Amino acid sequence: MAQRPPGKGGPEEGTPEYDWLYGAKGAARSDDATRMMPTQGRPEETRVIPAQPRSSDSSGRPPGSVRGRGTAAPSPKPARSRRFPRLRFGFVKLLVLLWLVFMVAVPFWAFSKIDKVDAEPSGDRPDDQPGTNYLVVGSDKADDLTEDQQKALGTGPRGGTNTDTIIVLHTGAGADTMMSIPRDTLTEVPGHGTQMINAAFALGKAPLLVASVEKLTGIHIDHYVELGFGSVINTVDALGGVEVCPKTAMDDPKARLKIKKGCQEVDGETALAYSRSRYVSALGDLDRVGRQGEVIGALGAEAKSPWTFLNPVRYWRLTNASANAIRIDEDMGPIALGRFALAMTGDSRTCTMPNLPAPSDPNRIIADPDRSPAVFRAIIEDDAVPKNVCTPTGRPKQ
Repeated sequence: MAQRPPGKGGPEEGTPEYDWLYGAKGAARSDDATRMMPTQGRPEETRVIPAQPRSSDSSGRPPGSVRGRGTAAPSPKPARSRRFPRLRFGFVKLLVLLWLVFMVAVPFWAFSKIDKVDAEPSGDRPDDQPGTNYLVVGSDKADDLTEDQQKALGTGPRGGTNTDTIIVLHTGAGADTMMSIPRDTLTEVPGHGTQMINAAFALGKAPLLVASVEKLTGIHIDHYVELGFGSVINTVDALGGVEVCPKTAMDDPKARLKIKKGCQEVDGETALAYSRSRYVSALGDLDRVGRQGEVIGALGAEAKSPWTFLNPVRYWRLTNASANAIRIDEDMGPIALGRFALAMTGDSRTCTMPNLPAPSDPNRIIADPDRSPAVFRAIIEDDAVPKNVCTPTGRPKQ
């Protein structure tokens, strides 16, 4: 075995025994010699994709995890939007606001269309009294009717020269009272002597009629309201009809009325004819006054129905019909007119002025000197009218 050169710590290169390790210079390598594997380049480093944060449900479990034994977690429900309820509530508030504006605006608009007349009488008048007294006059004013309505009623285009209805409406601290004064009542008409009270309207219109009523009753009249034929017809039709209850069948050609006995629904023309008829009943004009009160009460019952205020079409038609056929005094404002409308449609005590046949003419009447002062005084003093003298015809109860 050859000795290593001094100072060398490893085998000497070229030593045959180690040719297999270092290889012989210039010599070909034998096939059975161990081959050195060529050095392979290092593969490119694997890129690491950053981990994405995993979402979890409300329980803290990652998606796809099993909740409980063999039960998959249900998919979360989408959160309800709170915007829709807020929009719906806002829409309802808008509708309510528009409805309130409509309820208020329509009467004020209608008030601007109403004709006004001078109803202030001259001469001495009763002092102011508690409460408010309206003189309600139903005239034969027909110029607000259509040609077909005038033909059906046989009126012609009258301008309102006569009055068939005279009512004192009192509102105050107690119950409202409507007292009818029959048109055939004999009384003093200032400047014209003793006349039927309806002659005052033909002679001097509203001012003279107001003066005549104040002279007869001692009641101070605060406001004047005149209703034409059209006010009855159009108002009834705007409400879809009213119910009347004649106690007998009525056939009155002069009033253009033919109606059967018993309660029934009637239209505007029939309601007007029913309230005008006076030739087919025993007490004539006194019975007519009672039917007028019946029609007014039926109108009030229909007008104050909740449906009137919930149905904008009905409300519009009623307000417009009332405004087109009414005249009021120049001092009446919308608030006073509103109070009048409420009183006319409310639960008023209705009666006719206590009366007796006139001694000079049995076809005329006079105020009963014994019973009528109690009714006049109750209205003047804002008290309740005694029931024993408040009758539909003004005659004593039998």
